[in-house]
Amino acid sequence: MAAGHAQTPERPDKQAMSKEQDTHPTPTPEAQAAGHAGTEASAPAVDAPTQIAELEIRLAAMSDSYLRAKAEAENVRRRAEEETSKARKFAIESFAESLLPVRDSLEAALALPNATNAQLLEGVQATLRQLTQSLDRNRVLPIEPPAGTRFDPHQHQAISVVPADQDANTVVTVLQKGYLIADRVLRPALVTVAAPK
Repeated sequence: MAAGHAQTPERPDKQAMSKEQDTHPTPTPEAQAAGHAGTEASAPAVDAPTQIAELEIRLAAMSDSYLRAKAEAENVRRRAEEETSKARKFAIESFAESLLPVRDSLEAALALPNATNAQLLEGVQATLRQLTQSLDRNRVLPIEPPAGTRFDPHQHQAISVVPADQDANTVVTVLQKGYLIADRVLRPALVTVAAPK
């Protein structure tokens, strides 16, 4: 080398620098967090026997709650069955009770062998009123369509088709009343129906 030239420091080789960086990698954020966590006081870990004991206590409480709920459901089911059975057995009780005065009136009429026709007629009319009131209270209502009503096969039963001066397929006369009970047909009305013209 010439004496007058200062020696320039050599620049480190790029490959050498990259190798040095590979030997000292930059820590990831997770690793940094783990390192900091290690320096902090860690929470005391619950030992396995304690966890098992706590779980057993919780299991016992849940089992007890389940058994209580099951017993309560069984009691409710049993009570419902008893009430249904009583309802079926005594469903007619109020209806039968409302008919007792009708029977009393009939027995009272038979106890008067020397009653006049007027007395008998008055007694029969009073008994019929009692019976009608009993049926009304128990929602047993008559089906008695007026003449000219459209024939309804759900509530009427046609006995015959007759010529009449009215629209075809309408009620001419009611031969026997029908009855509804709670909106269900107990007995259809027997009727005659107008024939087609």
